[in-house]
Amino acid sequence: MLNYQRLEANPAAFRSFTGFFVREFEALLEEILPAYAVSYRASLERPYRQRAFGGGRWPQLEPREQILLTVIWLRLYPTQEVLGFLFGVSDTNVLRTLRRIMPLLEAAGRDSLRPPSSRSRQRGRSLEEILQEVPELAVIIDSFEQSVQRPRRTPKNSKDKDSKNKDIYYSGKKKQHTLKSQVAVNRHNGTIADVSVSVPGPTADLALLKHSGLMERLDPYVGAWGDLAYLGLQQLHPQGHGATPRRKPRGRERPSQDKEFNQAFARHRVQVEHSIGRLRHYQALRQTDRHHRQHHTQRVVVVAGLVNRQILARFPTLA
Repeated sequence: MLNYQRLEANPAAFRSFTGFFVREFEALLEEILPAYAVSYRASLERPYRQRAFGGGRWPQLEPREQILLTVIWLRLYPTQEVLGFLFGVSDTNVLRTLRRIMPLLEAAGRDSLRPPSSRSRQRGRSLEEILQEVPELAVIIDSFEQSVQRPRRTPKNSKDKDSKNKDIYYSGKKKQHTLKSQVAVNRHNGTIADVSVSVPGPTADLALLKHSGLMERLDPYVGAWGDLAYLGLQQLHPQGHGATPRRKPRGRERPSQDKEFNQAFARHRVQVEHSIGRLRHYQALRQTDRHHRQHHTQRVVVVAGLVNRQILARFPTLA
């Protein structure tokens, strides 16, 4: 049977199962366990609870094991039956554990989503001067898609909205039904600074950016960069500090200055590709979603928080 003590004795297996080194996971436990205790006590003291305090079903797994189970589920995305077999509990117990732990990890993940701030900016200096001295004052925006289960078919006369809207999830780019998530990455250290609500896959990147409200939440003196899907980003930024690659002039050769600019731009923009790759190392964001497009945003936020922890723990100089 799988448990924390047995897995801790094999560091290589621990990292394969969770994506964390043991010391990194222990730091996660130090933050989540107090929140778990508060949440669990609140559930026992809720006003509409019919049983006396301390009565009812007790969790079969210790809090540490429950957090371990949840992280393994995010990393490997096994079915609840497989995960229950590994931990010696029922699949129903696994579901209750995920519902108990995921909100705690989501709260911790949202706390880690911190866009760069320009509080140290001195009056009278241009944005270009700030970016030269403080390169983290910019976010790089991009999106990724995850395949989802095809909405079920129902008779034509049915009033089922899921059937009528099945085509809105079909992505012509991926040739399958998908959900799209937007992430904004800190240019300096690659940490996730913002996560949007998940939307149907065919949604245009620029439309998702407008819907997410990121430009309104972003510090006015923090730049925003994107690829060619974000043409017009400058008009959305409150101070016009947006940047995208330069397009080739129609009917003419691309100027050498544009080539040099795009190459330099790509060297910086690749940071967001690396961060999305780290997110998709967690199979819960890579394999086909098995939950009928429910709670997808929550999973992205949780994994973003875990990835941020890994980056800052392994590269403390970038913090």
